[in-house]
Amino acid sequence: MAHITGKKIALLTTNGVEQPELTEPVAAIKEHGGTPVIVSPEEGQIQAMKGDWEHADHFDVDVTLDAANPEDYDGLVLPGGTLNADTLRIDENAQKFVKAFFDAGKPVAAICHGPWILTEIGAAKGRTVTSYPSLKTDLLNAGAEWVDDSVVVSNGLVTSRTPDDLEDFNREFLNLVSDE
Repeated sequence: MAHITGKKIALLTTNGVEQPELTEPVAAIKEHGGTPVIVSPEEGQIQAMKGDWEHADHFDVDVTLDAANPEDYDGLVLPGGTLNADTLRIDENAQKFVKAFFDAGKPVAAICHGPWILTEIGAAKGRTVTSYPSLKTDLLNAGAEWVDDSVVVSNGLVTSRTPDDLEDFNREFLNLVSDE
């Protein structure tokens, strides 16, 4: 398995994030020697969800989005959760932050509703992706080829459908970030 010792990985998220889509990548990053950093437009804490309706745990924000510099990170994870993803995709600062990773050729991973922001910044165009099924039309309209697979790797982007795919998602993202 990939080792990412010394690598800093940003996880861009806000209130409404699907809890396992945040906690499982954080655990995988730590397990393989990396440092996960929760970046959010919110200060203090964010509210995670179980599905779209049930409140789950709160998580501390490590760096606010306005203070985060994409140059400080070796990769980016975009967890899902409908409320989280819908909020971030229309946030101009979030768009600029995500776009900077693509412009720099750094690995990006988006799961479930996380790929929604890709439609706003032109990063879906020309890539093969997957997502939660309700995003299929948006991603197709943004120029992506959409497939129904547990994980897809396309030009530095890892995408997955749901929390059920997290094992594959984490493995492929860590492989991209790894120097091995």
